[in-house]
Amino acid sequence: MQRLQAFKYELIPDGQQARQMRRFAGSCRFVFNKALALQKERYERGEKKLSYAGLCKLLTEWRNSVETTWLADVPVHPLQQTLKDLERAYTNFFAKRADFPRFKKKSQSDSFRYPDPKQIKLDQANSRLFLPKLGWLRYRNSREVLGAVKNITVSQSCGKWFVSIQTEREVEQPLPQGGAIGIDMGVARFATLSDGSFYAPLNSFKRHETALRKAQQTMSRKVKFSSNWKKAKSRVQKIHSRIGNARRDYLHKTSTTISQNHAMVCIEDLPVRNMSKSAAGTTEQPGRNVRAKSGLNKAILDQGWAEFRRQLDYKLVWNGGHLIAVPPQNTSRTCPCCGHVSKDNRQTQAKFECVECGFEENADVVGAINVLRAGHARLACEVSGAVMPPAAGTHRSDSGVAQCRA
Repeated sequence: MQRLQAFKYELIPDGQQARQMRRFAGSCRFVFNKALALQKERYERGEKKLSYAGLCKLLTEWRNSVETTWLADVPVHPLQQTLKDLERAYTNFFAKRADFPRFKKKSQSDSFRYPDPKQIKLDQANSRLFLPKLGWLRYRNSREVLGAVKNITVSQSCGKWFVSIQTEREVEQPLPQGGAIGIDMGVARFATLSDGSFYAPLNSFKRHETALRKAQQTMSRKVKFSSNWKKAKSRVQKIHSRIGNARRDYLHKTSTTISQNHAMVCIEDLPVRNMSKSAAGTTEQPGRNVRAKSGLNKAILDQGWAEFRRQLDYKLVWNGGHLIAVPPQNTSRTCPCCGHVSKDNRQTQAKFECVECGFEENADVVGAINVLRAGHARLACEVSGAVMPPAAGTHRSDSGVAQCRA
């Protein structure tokens, strides 16, 4: 099977190379914003938006124009890739997968991409790589790059430059290890498994919240764009970077452990974006329990549920496993013993007690068990090729906890 994988390293550029990379990133941002503004103007005039090929023709004109001659000093391929990113953003918007493209701001997600592997040279033995118009750059060689290089993305984060090397290689189809497991996501417990084990939440943002608040207050008292303001802003960025790095490290370790030890993982199909929406409301219709909902939203986003699911998805494929997402309705209200569904079954956040048969268990474990059963039911229906009605004597809730007739 073909495996696409990215290897990320920190670059060690000299002063001239760092200035060049800032110029390249700024030029890509300029081209993106100029193309987006042009597309919006055409839409307001009722004209059809330009395709990628049409924008590339305009890019050639911009590079030859007297007003923007400095674009000719930037490699053309990263500029073209910026236009491809804009085209992809429009496609995702019309497919309702993302919001409308927004203009890029300076020092936010500065990056550029080299798509042609023929222009790239990778010297792993000496921990360096060659990029057009940048020359040889040293990088922190923390692990070996496996496979053939497909493209390279250079990005800046917290004042440091990084390189992401995407490769492609042929690997043997792995055999899955372990059995099936259900996972219930939560705030008090990050992930509870149907076998009774659980992973405690890291709460990366909560741990650094006090330090972040003080750093932001210090920055707010500085004159904007002054030297002291830039120093204070750098401290805020470092704290944000530390929060993100800790969260990603925890999610990678947890998802790797689960994907390597289970052949099938069933997880709730949680609408994180809707769950974390603000409850403030409007002036005419103000919201209720705004402070409590704000704290819940912060806790949900601090866990990184969507990123955890994304990592589980591709890592299970790499290990020969399978990920099944099931609707989350009533997974914590359904008794796994008798199948009775009632909100009274879960009287507290942690305790589950069935009002019908008296079954008692931790509420998160019950949710994980129901998620696993719903995953088995969905898998059986997919194998049979049709969604069958529940068998006699079984209870079918919105979560899909049901059995399909063979």
